[in-house]
Amino acid sequence: MTAETIVDALNRSCHCISVDQGALQQTLEAGFGASKTFSRLQQTHPHLLANSPVFVSRGQIEQMKAVISAINHVAGLKRYREKVLQWVPDIAATSPGPKGVFFGYDFHLTKDGPQLIEVNTNAGGVLLLLHVASAQKACCSEVENFVTGRLDAADLELAFVDMFRKELRAQLPGNILRCVGIVDESPTEQYLGPEFILFQEMFARHGIDAVIADPDEFEIRGSRLHAQGKDIDLVYNRLTDFYLQTESCATLNDAYKSGAAAFTPNPHTHAIFANKRNLTILSDATCLRSLGVDNESIRVLESSVPNSRLVTRENADDLWARRRQIFFKPCWGYGSRGTYKGAKLTKKTWASILAADYIAQELVLPSERLVVVDGDQRSMKLDVRCYVYDGEIQLLGARMYRGQTTNLRTDGGGLAAVFTAPEI
Repeated sequence: MTAETIVDALNRSCHCISVDQGALQQTLEAGFGASKTFSRLQQTHPHLLANSPVFVSRGQIEQMKAVISAINHVAGLKRYREKVLQWVPDIAATSPGPKGVFFGYDFHLTKDGPQLIEVNTNAGGVLLLLHVASAQKACCSEVENFVTGRLDAADLELAFVDMFRKELRAQLPGNILRCVGIVDESPTEQYLGPEFILFQEMFARHGIDAVIADPDEFEIRGSRLHAQGKDIDLVYNRLTDFYLQTESCATLNDAYKSGAAAFTPNPHTHAIFANKRNLTILSDATCLRSLGVDNESIRVLESSVPNSRLVTRENADDLWARRRQIFFKPCWGYGSRGTYKGAKLTKKTWASILAADYIAQELVLPSERLVVVDGDQRSMKLDVRCYVYDGEIQLLGARMYRGQTTNLRTDGGGLAAVFTAPEI
C-alpha cells in the first residue's frame, strides 16, 4: 500500500479526528479579544470552518513544494518578468521591495500528483485555519498537522508578525512597524471580514497598532499615509483591485507610487505570480525553454500545471468544441468569480468570455473527502492551499465544498485543517 493509497483511505473513512468545539471556541474567543466576533460568527458563518480535517501524504507535500520552488525560480528570471509585465498596467512594472505575504498556491490532488490550479497573492483564511488546526482532537498519534512537524500556533503567529516587519524593512530599511492598515472594500461586509479582527488582535499582542479600513478612508498627509487618526507604515492589502485602478483606490494608488507606505502584497507581486495569464507560460514547456528555464523546473511544471491557453477569436472554435474538458477563468479574476466549467456554458456566456480577457485551463477534477453530517455520510470536493512566503510553505489548509466553487457555505464543508498521513 502506498502513502497516497493510505491518504485516499483516510479521506474516505477516517472520522475519528474532528474539531474540539470547546477548544475552538476558547482559542477563537481569545483571538477575537473583546470584540464578541466569535458569537456572531457562529450565527452568520455556520459553514465557514469544517469539522473534519483533510489528509495528504508527505510525498504530495514534497511535490507541492517542488512546484512552488520551480515557480519561484521562474519568477526570478529576467526574460519571464519582461514577458508577463507586458500585459499589466504600468503601476506593476517595478518592485518596491516587499515579497508579498500569504501567497496561496491552490492544488487539486490527483492520481498523477498534485495539480496547481492557480496562485493567489491575497489569500485569506490563514488565521482562521491556524485556530481550526490547533483545535483538532484525534484518537491516534500517527497523524500530525503540517507546518514543520506538529503545529505550534504561538510560534507560527510570531513568524507571521516577523514576516510583516520584514516586508516593511524590504521597502523602507530601518523603519519600525508601528501601525498596519488592513484594507479591503467594505471590510465589515466581506465574508472573511472576521479574520481582519484576528489580524488586528494578533498585531496588538505584539505591540503593533492596526486599523481595518475601506480604501476611501485613507488620505495622504505630508509624506505619510493616514487612516482613522493614525499614520500607516504598511498596508496589508486584501483588495481584489490588484492594480489599484478604481476610483476608491485613488489615494492608495498615489501612496503606492510615492512610497508613502509599504504595500504587501502589491501590484508587482500580483503581476509576477498571480495574473491567471501567467499560467499559459508556466504550462508551456516550449515557452519556458525559450525563456531559459532549466530542464528540471520544466519537468516539474509540465507534470503539475494543467495546460492553459489564452482565449482568442482564433482558437474559439476549437475551445468551444472541447469545452467539456476545460475550465474558463478571467485573467484578473479572484475567488471563483466569473469562472465557468465548460460543460455548463451557454452561448450567451461564451460570447461574454470571448469579449473579455480569459484563459482556458484543462479541467482537473478535485479529489474528495467523505464527512459525516447529522449522522449521514456526504462526499465533499476539496482543494489544498499552501500558504507561502518567499517560496516557503508556512501552513497547509484545505477548503471542502459541494457544487462548482469553493464558497465556504456548504453544510459539512469550509476551511479544514490538513494532516499528513502516517509513514509507510
